[in-house]
Order: sequence, then structure tokens, then C-alpha cells
Amino acid sequence: MTAPDRGPLPQPARLPASARIWGRVTGSDGTVVRIAGLGALARLGDGIRIDRAERAPLHGEVVAIGEQRVTAMLMGAGDGLVAGARAYLEAVPPPRPSDGWLGQVVDAFGRLPDGAPAPEGCTGAALRRAPPQAQRRRGLGPRLRTGLAATDTVLPICRGQRLGLFAGSGVGKSMLLGALARGIEADVVVIGLIGERGREVGDFVRDRLGPAGMARAVVVAATSDQSALVKRRAAMLTLAVAEHFRDRGRHVLCLLDSLTRFAEAHREIALAAGETPALRAFPPSTAAEIAALCERAGPGADGPGDLTAVFSVLVAGSDMEEPVADMVRGVLDGHVVLDRAIAERGRFPAIDLRRSVSRSAPAAWTAAEAALATRARRLVAAYEDAEPMIQAGLYQPGGDPVLDEAVRLWPELDRFMALGSEGAQAGEGFALLARLMAPPEPDAPPAARPREARSIGRV
Repeated sequence: MTAPDRGPLPQPARLPASARIWGRVTGSDGTVVRIAGLGALARLGDGIRIDRAERAPLHGEVVAIGEQRVTAMLMGAGDGLVAGARAYLEAVPPPRPSDGWLGQVVDAFGRLPDGAPAPEGCTGAALRRAPPQAQRRRGLGPRLRTGLAATDTVLPICRGQRLGLFAGSGVGKSMLLGALARGIEADVVVIGLIGERGREVGDFVRDRLGPAGMARAVVVAATSDQSALVKRRAAMLTLAVAEHFRDRGRHVLCLLDSLTRFAEAHREIALAAGETPALRAFPPSTAAEIAALCERAGPGADGPGDLTAVFSVLVAGSDMEEPVADMVRGVLDGHVVLDRAIAERGRFPAIDLRRSVSRSAPAAWTAAEAALATRARRLVAAYEDAEPMIQAGLYQPGGDPVLDEAVRLWPELDRFMALGSEGAQAGEGFALLARLMAPPEPDAPPAARPREARSIGRV
């Protein structure tokens, strides 16, 4: 006999926000604090404040709850913490983005560098928010001009697309993100710099964006010395700010650098909460956390706003099979891979065309553009396959017509991948690519065509 449904279990009463709710610290390892007396009142995600004698209070967040005690993670070093100290539940107000945030660099709590709050809007933005319903979402929009010849042609980015940028350290990732921030057609650009060095944040704002780029941008920064809680919150705030502007009918470009540091921050928090480590110590919840963050980007459902996103992924040793890279590829609409060998020979952006793919390409190209892009990729692949033989002096013209054409066009195709297209009209990149790949004129001097590439200019 089935027991009757008695409805949800009664929840413990929650005291008013104005009440001072506190428990006692029973233990700590310097990062994680165990607190007794809050098990019936604390909720996951609540803020914690612990007062210290003659020192600034410690702040943290509840990451696990038990019947007798809760576990909180600190946002800073736990020096001076003593057993028996009072730990107060602390309300953390939601961020309230507004147009006043444009041109500003804010921290994970929406504060300006001097600690003052950024200009606030009327409504709060949820750090965790469900994406638009899948069946109500629009499809990807038209192809966007990006400011780069490669992503204007063979690796197109469409409005509402989610793209991954996979790169190791020192191969031009920040340079490429800065070029996309300046060049992609968008009303607002929201940039999350997660776990970056402090100097890199300043350099990105001054050198990569500049005054013109910052005028339409909001930068959310959490530097490498800050806690995992702050880094994870900064990533979520980046998406929350982007959603705020999308919900107001704007086309938003979101650049998050990087998903790897977000995943590492989540790993640290989840392990502190008691979750079991799995592959390379990443807990099982990591894949779901990454998917939940990425799914918030994409085409809108209600209203004209869309959220185009580029998520960077750090791949140590160019290992595309490492856990975070493997998790990310399945939830994005394409990936661009930067190669160290290409960067070392001086070509930027160091895009590895063979390993990069845009899933929006078939719908973004015309039939003629698709044929041209496919031919370009085939020739690049043919040259790279035969490159060891060519460098060894074993290549003999006339044996393979495709390889002969690849060898003839390789310098111009490689140069084309390094071109910028800022200010170019739609389709001009394909027009240039078609000219570069045209059959040679019988009497044309060898250097005649490469001069045309300079009309677009370098990044």
C-alpha cells in the first residue's frame, strides 16, 4: 500500500535579515572552517563573517551543511582565527548592473578598484540562473564581422554562437581576445578575467582594449592571488552582467578568460565541501558546472537580445584531451586552437586551421564561400602533411597537383591567416581569399598578388 503524499517536509524557520545569527567556530585547517550552531538556519551560498581581535573580519561562504554544523570556505588567509570565535551569517546583496558599469573594471562583488560600489541599477542579477528554455531559443543569427580575416572567412562566428579558444601559455591568447573585443560587432562587451595576474589585467584594459574598446565594455576581474570563491563568483558575475544587457535587447559579446581557472576554482570548493575527487582530482560535478555556465550564453528567447560568447581554455602542453578541454568541447559551437609552433615562427594569431572548427560554418556560408573555404583548408592540410618532406628537400613538383598548388599558395595562405579586417565590409575577406587562390597569370611576376593582402592590414 502506497503512503499518501504529505507534501514537502517543513523547513526550519528563517530569522529576519536584520537578526544577528551566529554560531561558534569548532575547527579549521586555515581554508575551511567548521561552525556549530547554524545547521538549522544556514543555506548553501550564505555569507559568513568571523570577527578577529585587532584584525579585520574574515569573510567566507557556506559550502556544506550538516545536522550539527556547517562548513564554510574562507575568502582569505585564516591567520588569527581561534576556536570558539563567533561566526555570523551575513547577507550578500545581489549585484545590480547598469549602464553606469560600462567603461569600468569591477571585482567579483561589483565594486570598483577603490572599493566603492559601481553605479547600481534597479534590479539585482542572479549569479546562478537557468538558461532560456531550449525549445524557445532562436537559432544562431547572421555571420559577424570580427576584425580578423580568419574568423571572417574559414572560421566564422555567428550571432549567439558559443566558441572555445584553446591555447597554452604565451601563444597570443590575450592578443586574440583583445582583437575580438575590439572587432566583433556587438552593442556591449562583457569580459571576465579569472585568475589573471594583476599586471595582465591592467595591460589588457590599457593595451588590448584601449579607450575605444572600454567605452562599450565591462571588465570583471579576479586576480590569481584571490581565493577560489572569488574566482568562481567573478565568472558567474560575468555571465550575470552579460544577461542583464541581453535582457534589455542588446547584442552582447561575452569573453571569459578562462574556463579552466573557473573549473579549478570549482574543484577546490567542491573538494573542501567533501565531494569525491575523480579524473585529475576534478570532482564529478565539474562537467555539470561548466555546462551550466556555458549554456547561459547563446541566442535569446524573449526579446531581440543575444549573447555571443568566447570561452578560453588553457591546455597545458597543447593536450586537447585534458579533462577541462574534453568537457568543454561538447557544450560549445566550435573551437579555435592556437598552436605554439605557429606562434614561435612569428605568425599571430597562431590559429591552427586543421584543428579548429566552427559548427556555425555550414549555415553561415554561401555555396561559393563554402567551396572556397573547403579548398583553402584542403590546401593547408596538404602542405602541412608534406612539410617534413619539403623541408628535407625531397619534394619534386609535378607528382601531385594538389600538393603543387598547396606549395605555391602556402606563403599567401599563411599570410592571410595573420591579417586583420577591421573596417572591412562584409564579404571582403572572402573576396581577398578568392584573389589569393586564383590561378596564376602566365606573365604575372611572382610578387604581384601578395601586395593585395596589405589592403586589409595586420592585427
